[in-house]
Amino acid sequence: MAVLIKQYKDLNDTLRHIRLQIEESIPFAESYVPQCSSPADLFHWLKPQLNYRKDPKGKELLQSFPTLIKNNYYGIPGTGDCDCFSIAMCAATSVQSWKGMKVWIKLAGRNKHNAVHIWSGVDINGKSYALDLTNPIPFYERDYQYIQKLYLK
Repeated sequence: MAVLIKQYKDLNDTLRHIRLQIEESIPFAESYVPQCSSPADLFHWLKPQLNYRKDPKGKELLQSFPTLIKNNYYGIPGTGDCDCFSIAMCAATSVQSWKGMKVWIKLAGRNKHNAVHIWSGVDINGKSYALDLTNPIPFYERDYQYIQKLYLK
């Protein structure tokens, strides 16, 4: 499942497909992503490879990590939106050997059922590190009225 383009159904459907894209991206991440000494180092390695672009109007575009980097929907390597970036970062963090790490995503919006933004990060030994690749720096999180944190298995 390299690129999934679909009509937006609901948040649970989108989350299910994001998780599938993350799982399918891990083999690529194992061969592509270097072992980094910290979440900040991983952020600074991946961030320069990405270009933000909104999804096509009325569509939900979910690109796997290899597709985002190699065979992009837009024809420009690294081009996608916050959910594509979150898929890539979740796969990239999943292959790191940081002790005590838990990978997560955060959904933000005006209520529990309508997210307007998604980003990922990790908890390491009880400390949370936001890795929102739409931001210029690691660990920064914008304010939203409602934020839901979901851990990946």
